[in-house]
Amino acid sequence: MQALRIASDTTVTELTLPDLDARRAIREHLGSTGAADQAVYHRRALLHIHGSGQSIGLQQNLAAWALASAWRGMTLYPLHGPVVITGRTHDGGVAPLDDDLAQHARAVAQTVRETLIEWQARHPATNEAAIAELLAYAFRDVTTDR
Repeated sequence: MQALRIASDTTVTELTLPDLDARRAIREHLGSTGAADQAVYHRRALLHIHGSGQSIGLQQNLAAWALASAWRGMTLYPLHGPVVITGRTHDGGVAPLDDDLAQHARAVAQTVRETLIEWQARHPATNEAAIAELLAYAFRDVTTDR
C-alpha cells in the first residue's frame, strides 16, 4: 500500500506499507510504541501522527502542518514529529494514497523547505507574516496543477 512520510525536516519518503498490518508499520515509521493518532484534513486522506505529539518534545513539522492547513482551508494547531499520510476508505479505513494527494504533499514540503532557506537571508517581519506566507504558498500548491 502506497503512503508518504513527512519528517520534521521536510523530507518526504515514499513508503510501501504491508496490506495486512499497515497500522503496525505506520507506528514504526512514526517511532511510536503506542497507538498512532489519525486525523482527517482531506476527505480522501488520513494523517497518522505520533500518539504523544508535542508532549514528548518532538520537533514541529511545518510541512505537514502547512499541508493539513491548506487541505482544511484554515490555520490549524501545530503538528509535531513525523507524519505518515495514507489514503482513506469511505468508512475511515487505511487505503493507498492517491497520486494527486501525494503530489500535494511533495509540493508543499518542497515549498516549505525552499521558504525556510530563503528566510535565512530574508527574515519575515513577524511570526504572523511568516505563517501567512507559508499558508499562501501551501494553498497555491494544493490548488494548482503542477
